[in-house]
Amino acid sequence: METEKIPTGFTYLGRNFSDLNLNDNSSSAFSDCNSDRSGEFSSATSESRRKLWLSCASAADDFSDEIIPHLVSDLESSSVDDQKQAAMEIRLLAKNKPENRLKIARAGAIKPLISLLNSSDLQLQEYGVTAILNLSLCDENKDHITSSGAIKPLVRALKIGTSTARENAACALLRLSQVDENKSLIGRSGAIPALVDLLENGGIRAKKDASTALYSLCSVKENKIRAVEAGIMKPLIELMADFGSHMVDKSAFVLSLLVSLPEARSALVDEEGIPVLVEIVEVGSHRQKEIAAAILLQLCEDSVVYRTMVAREGAIPPLVALSQSGTSRAKRKAETLIELLRQPRSGNAAARDT
Repeated sequence: METEKIPTGFTYLGRNFSDLNLNDNSSSAFSDCNSDRSGEFSSATSESRRKLWLSCASAADDFSDEIIPHLVSDLESSSVDDQKQAAMEIRLLAKNKPENRLKIARAGAIKPLISLLNSSDLQLQEYGVTAILNLSLCDENKDHITSSGAIKPLVRALKIGTSTARENAACALLRLSQVDENKSLIGRSGAIPALVDLLENGGIRAKKDASTALYSLCSVKENKIRAVEAGIMKPLIELMADFGSHMVDKSAFVLSLLVSLPEARSALVDEEGIPVLVEIVEVGSHRQKEIAAAILLQLCEDSVVYRTMVAREGAIPPLVALSQSGTSRAKRKAETLIELLRQPRSGNAAARDT
């Protein structure tokens, strides 16, 4: 399996992306992936139980040791309501007390939770997905979750679930993809097109979750190819062009992984990505300028045609400015790209490149 080193210096969800292998105490880095939603407790009785379980999450260990087996048993109840209540309470215990995540897994909860992911009841599926997500925050549970067959049901929820289930399925797949051996398995299970769809059509939280998962998964070449074939370039370019989307950095870093592929470079040009990248070099933040220059450099290194297109978009003046005011790394990239763009573009070379 071919993987690439993740570029350093990209902070997302409060964590630098050079360190995707977060330990169990770092779950707050993915706090946007939690499951709390208003209105999910349908009665005063359920609300009282919610308060009970939240207090239990901080109570003595022996209480959780006593109650967890009962909740696991209820996951296999013939009553859908009992299953929902058990999954919801397991989710809360796993969310608020990290040591409970391992206890719940050891009590046998993972397989019955996975079975909920295939339920036709979308709320039950959502509770199951979110419980699996919270259990996956424990590194020791990741192999158990994967070996128990969670990936395909998570992909199913990613495709057809509620908006919350889709977001949390993306987060769970991200967590599982932090084990390198799982990246290809997740890609082969159909996750990439579903994540691209979430990136294009989901809300802002969904877009963030999808981009984060895609960034992790696309360190593997076969997943890059899947992403390009799924049409990822269009939403990436659109998000990069919209400075109000708060997705410029995230989209650019995903693109930076893909642009090593010839088919990705071709798709970038077809989707009018060059003007967008040049604009980012001109008016983006310091980090945005640097990553856009890096992408343009990869695009131009082996293509006279692309160099001509970039130069005609007026890239040289903002690159000169970046070479004078950017970080040392940004300056080097800008200077290298300027040299390429100023090289003579002979007709024969351009003909060979088309």
